Amino acid sequence: MPHILIVEDETIIRSALRRLLERNQYQVSEAGSVQEAQERFSIPSFDLIVSDLRLPGAPGTELIKHSEGTPVLIMTSYASLRSAVDSMKMGAVDYIAKPFDHDEMLKAVARILRDHQESRHIPSERSNANSSRNSEKAVDNSNGEIGIIGSCPAMQELYSKIRKVAPTDSNVLIQGESGTGKELVARALHNLSRRAKAPLISVNCAAIPESLIESELFGHEKGAFTGASAGRAGLVEAADGGTLFLDEIGELPLEAQARLLRVLQEGEIRRVGSVQSQKVDVRLIAATHRDLKGLAKIGQFREDLYYRLHVIALKLPALRERGADVSEIARAFLLRQCMRQGREDLYFAPDAEQAIRHYPWPGNVRELENAIERAVILCESTAISAELLGIDIELSGLEEDDDFVGLPAQASNSSLEPTEDLSLEDYFQHFVLEHQDHMTETELARKLGISRKCLWERRQRLGIPRRKSGATTG
Repeated sequence: MPHILIVEDETIIRSALRRLLERNQYQVSEAGSVQEAQERFSIPSFDLIVSDLRLPGAPGTELIKHSEGTPVLIMTSYASLRSAVDSMKMGAVDYIAKPFDHDEMLKAVARILRDHQESRHIPSERSNANSSRNSEKAVDNSNGEIGIIGSCPAMQELYSKIRKVAPTDSNVLIQGESGTGKELVARALHNLSRRAKAPLISVNCAAIPESLIESELFGHEKGAFTGASAGRAGLVEAADGGTLFLDEIGELPLEAQARLLRVLQEGEIRRVGSVQSQKVDVRLIAATHRDLKGLAKIGQFREDLYYRLHVIALKLPALRERGADVSEIARAFLLRQCMRQGREDLYFAPDAEQAIRHYPWPGNVRELENAIERAVILCESTAISAELLGIDIELSGLEEDDDFVGLPAQASNSSLEPTEDLSLEDYFQHFVLEHQDHMTETELARKLGISRKCLWERRQRLGIPRRKSGATTG
């Protein structure tokens, strides 16, 4: 059983984190400061140290000096991105911003322990040939090695591309709807690359204020702007030697895009307020749910940057397009939540299994995981019902449609028959436009096998306005 040391001065946070880790089969010790940890424990004897950055006395990064190779995960809520850069440069294996959710912490802990265990058990004298064969064997474990659940044809094709692309230094653009797991793909690309032991720095471009994005990414010099009391490295610099993952890159301002283009073209950065450039060795992985090519045509995204990013494009399918994968993913989430909540006897009732297969999951994997977590918490028996999952879908008449992946069979009575050239979204759009003049919203939703709320959300996403007629007011 892995032994983890928590160093955190806030008792409530420390106790909550201890309970979380102990519920997930970890042995846990705790301390309120670096000094207390050194006095009570042998720091190198632990498998992992999870420490707050700001502690009374010495900062949490002091533990890195005494860890003797034990990985240190830093928690920070103080200007988290900037603090994270400093922590990573001092040797922290990773960082996590407070407040964190439980799943985020557990994933980070499991990943760090796994990576550390693997690094300790790879004999240095292993020959290159044996290493190659073992690597191939590990990679053959496809989605297990890659860390993504699912085996539908679209995902198998994705796994194949990940294996081919990961060992290279090519830039990668991951495309897919929100909630499909684009960061998992980025992490798989990093973990299977030659940069796996170097940092993977993940940045959500939409989460950083536009006024700060350039400073956070590229760093700044002292006095570069009001409040810049000291120079700081940026996240690109922190990723030197490793991988930089820019999520929602379509939200990056044009000025920051120009700086990023320089990184890709010249392999160098210039901090805000500096006249000197410095070299960096960074592999860039970007992700977006937006149409970057379309944005480039209207001047909202640099066309030259788009083509630099689009060296390798990986398309992550929506959950509704993955067939039986949805049931496999749901069972995995149920097992995880049961372990977390201490429930060992839960299962999906038949109506829940049916609802999971037929619901279109507009929020994709993230929505599915949240629905199952809620159901496990609220379930008072052993069977989780469709009602507990909160799925608003008409189940009658769907029992025999086991291969449903987004639109039900009864919608096919339209005069527009679906063809191989039409995606599910195309078919949805054509169906609504053809029938909305003589069907109410309720009837449209029922024919499509979705809720009225889901119908409205898809109208908004696809830009299909409601006709102003009496027929559509139902």
